Amino acid sequence: MRLDHALDDIDRGTTWLDEQAAKRGAGAKVAAWSEPQDLIEQAKAEPYPLDALPGAIRAAVAEVTGFVKAPTVLVASSALAALSVAAQAYADVKRADKLTGPCGLFLLTIADSGERKSTCDGFFTAPIRDYQEAQAETAKPLLAAYKADCESWEARRAGMKDAIRTKAKASQPTSDLEAAMRRLEGEKPEAPKVPRLLYGDTTPEALAFSLAKEWPAGGIVSAEAGLVFGAHAMGKESAMRNMGLLNTLWDGVPLAISRKTSESFTVNGARLTIALQVQGETLRAFFAQSGPLARGIGFLARFLIACPQSTQGFRPFTEAPAHWPALAVFHRRISAILDQAPPLSGKGGLVPPLLSLSPEAKAAWVVFHDAIEGELATGGELYDVRDVAAKTADNAARLAALFHLFAGGLGAITPEAFTSASQIVAWHLHEARRFFSEIALPPELTNAIRLDTWLIEYCRRERTPTVPIAKLQQCGPSGLRSKATIETAMTELDHLGRARWERDGKRKLIAVNPALLKGGGL
Repeated sequence: MRLDHALDDIDRGTTWLDEQAAKRGAGAKVAAWSEPQDLIEQAKAEPYPLDALPGAIRAAVAEVTGFVKAPTVLVASSALAALSVAAQAYADVKRADKLTGPCGLFLLTIADSGERKSTCDGFFTAPIRDYQEAQAETAKPLLAAYKADCESWEARRAGMKDAIRTKAKASQPTSDLEAAMRRLEGEKPEAPKVPRLLYGDTTPEALAFSLAKEWPAGGIVSAEAGLVFGAHAMGKESAMRNMGLLNTLWDGVPLAISRKTSESFTVNGARLTIALQVQGETLRAFFAQSGPLARGIGFLARFLIACPQSTQGFRPFTEAPAHWPALAVFHRRISAILDQAPPLSGKGGLVPPLLSLSPEAKAAWVVFHDAIEGELATGGELYDVRDVAAKTADNAARLAALFHLFAGGLGAITPEAFTSASQIVAWHLHEARRFFSEIALPPELTNAIRLDTWLIEYCRRERTPTVPIAKLQQCGPSGLRSKATIETAMTELDHLGRARWERDGKRKLIAVNPALLKGGGL
C-alpha cells in the first residue's frame, strides 16, 4: 500500500527524525517543555454562526450535518447555494438609491477532496433537480414542434437560395427574392425557453451561451473547481477573460460575447450563482500562475469564502434517519419559489422586481457598511482584505434578500433578515482574512501553521498529547503527508517549542506542547 511505502521511507536510514530521538536517548527521561512561542499573529478560526440562519434553514442544515458530519459551513453553503439558485430570478435587491443589483451569491469553500460537498449539495438541490426534470418533460411537445419548424424554415431558406442562384446565373433580377429572404430571416423559429438551473463544470463561455440562449438563470454547484482554478484556466490571458466574464454575470449587467468561428451573442437579464470547493494547493497554484490578477480585478472579492477544519477521520458511520422533517420543510419552500412564474421579458431575459430594505433594515445596512468602510484605510483592521471587505455590505444585502424570499417575500426586507445575513457575511469576511493572510506567507511557514493547527485539533479531540505518524499520513492536511514536508514543518514547530518528535519503542510520535492543549493558541 502507498501508506506502507511512505512509512517505510520515513523509517529507512538515519534521518532527521532519528537524530532528534537520538539526542534525547532511548528510554531517556522526556525533557520538560518550554513556553511555546507564537508562529505568527494570525486570526483564529471562529465557529460558524449557525444560529444566525433563519429557523427553517438552520434546522435543515443541522439535520443534514448530523448525518453527513461534514463541516457545518460546508453544509450551510450547500443550503445557501440551493436557495440562491432557486430564488435569484425572482428579485433584485435595492440597497439605496442608485445601488441595486442581483441577489445571487458566489460561494467558495477551501477544503480537501472527500469533505462530502457533493453529498451535501445533493440534499439541498433535490427540489431544483425535480423542477428541472418536470420542466423538461413538459417541454417535450414544444421542442418537437420547434424541431419541425426549424426543418421547415431551413427547407424554405434552401429553396429561396437556390432560386436566387438560378436567376443570378440567368442574369435575371433577384431583388424580389432577396427581399423575401430578408423577411424569412426574421421568421427564423426561436427555441422555447426550458429551465436549466444547475451546471457542473463548464467553461465560462459555454455557461454564458446557455444563459443567453437556453435559460437566463443558473448555478454552477460543484465539488470540482476546475471551471476557474484548473490548469486550463491558469494562463493570464484566459484567466483575465474568464474572471472578467464571471464578474459581469455576478454584477447582472449585459455581456456581449464576440466569436470569430461561431455565433456571437449577448447575455442580457441573466442571474448566476456559483458554489465551488477547491483545495488550498490548487488555489495557491492559481495565485502563483495568475499573479495578483484574481484580486486585482475583484474576482475573489465577490465570493463568500470559507476554509473550515476538516472532519475527516472523525465521521463514524450512522444509519440515515427514516425521516427528514426539517429538510422536507426546506424542500417545500424551494419548490414553492420555483413554482412561481419567472419574470421574463419579451426577449427572454429576466426583469426581476426590486426588493427594498425596510427603513430599519436600511439603517442597519448603513451602520454595517460604515463600520467596514472605516477599517479599509491604511492601518485599518481590514486594510489587507479591502477588496473583499468592499463587497461585504453588497453580499449582506443579497443574502438578506434571499432570506426574505425564503420567508415569503412580502413587503420590504425586514431588519431580522438583514441582521441574520450580516452576521453570516461578517463571518465569511473573517475567513477571507485568515486565508489571505496565510497564502501571503512562505510555503514553509504555511505548512508549519497547517500542521500545527491539525495537531492541536487532533489532540484535543482524541484527548491525547501525541499523534502517531501513521495517523498524520492517513488523515493529515493534504500536501503534508510526505517525509520532506513533515520534516520541514516539524523543524519550525520544534524550534518554537510547539511540537517535537518522541519515541514509543520503535514507533515515532509527534508530541504537542501541553500548554497548547489547554487553550493556548498561535
